[in-house]
Amino acid sequence: MTATTSAPQSTPPRSISSTLTRVLNLPNFGPVAAILIAVVFFAAESDRFLTGGNFSLIVQQVMEVGTLAIGQTLVILTAGIDLSNGAVMALGNIAITKLAVDSGLPPLLAIVLGLALTAAFGLVNGSLVSMLKLPPFIVTLGTYGVAFALTHIYSQEQTISGLPPMLTFFDRTFPLGSTDITYGSVAMLVLFAVAWYVLRQTSAGRHVYAVGNNPEAARLSGIDTRRVLLGVYTVAGLIYGLAALLLVARTGVGDPNAGQTDNLDSITAVVLGGTSLFGGRGSVIGTLLGALIVGIIRNGLQLMGVASIYQTLITGILVIAAVAVDQFNRRRAQR
Repeated sequence: MTATTSAPQSTPPRSISSTLTRVLNLPNFGPVAAILIAVVFFAAESDRFLTGGNFSLIVQQVMEVGTLAIGQTLVILTAGIDLSNGAVMALGNIAITKLAVDSGLPPLLAIVLGLALTAAFGLVNGSLVSMLKLPPFIVTLGTYGVAFALTHIYSQEQTISGLPPMLTFFDRTFPLGSTDITYGSVAMLVLFAVAWYVLRQTSAGRHVYAVGNNPEAARLSGIDTRRVLLGVYTVAGLIYGLAALLLVARTGVGDPNAGQTDNLDSITAVVLGGTSLFGGRGSVIGTLLGALIVGIIRNGLQLMGVASIYQTLITGILVIAAVAVDQFNRRRAQR
């Protein structure tokens, strides 16, 4: 009597659709894909695009907006928004340069006072949002107007030049291969790394996500939501001051008209990076990628000779698309 043996069953192949779904759901897949597509497109259109010097220039061009976007990310993670950051940066820009040049203060003291000023604006924003429960949109719209007016009153509409070397330190370069890299670019990347570590590896960062995801649940779990919001807005204000310092270094002057649209550009970077406007979801790494997307698109279109108005048009379309995707993902998660 012979035994009948059955052939071993092979494991069914992994579903292509499920694999694709997992790939699409990878963190920052969208921003990375957008960067790769943009790089391939502009490299085919311009021989100057794929050069070390051009990529260094792109990072320099997004330096202060990228730094602003770090603070904006912190605020948006708590389901808020900050419309004042560009104006606060401009005020810090004028305060630092005017104190150092016109008032004759030591440059280091001028920097410290400028950072204290921008942090104070963040403290005011945080106090009004966390203690008086005012909407962040209205609060920061109001402080935007205050910062904008103070900038022009204090500067008397004058550009401050003849800056001491300490204020322009971050515009200095060092060679990396055949490419010159500015210290300001490195400083921005270091700030992103610090922000990533705090948000992902510390209890304070986890509290930020918890407050943005569900403030009532966070409060019931023992998190002091008022303290978290106050801290987030104050730290964001301090970061805006650092952005002002990077702006001073890049331009070499104190300009009262600087940063007029940087508040919108910082929001654009955050949204394109995948951070949800509803709070509780996103990362500063995505924000860095979002800032680079904007920088790459604008740089590539400039190399192609496209008018700046079309750069704004394309950026606007990308923002709408990113928000639509965020809304779709949020609704799908709620089902």
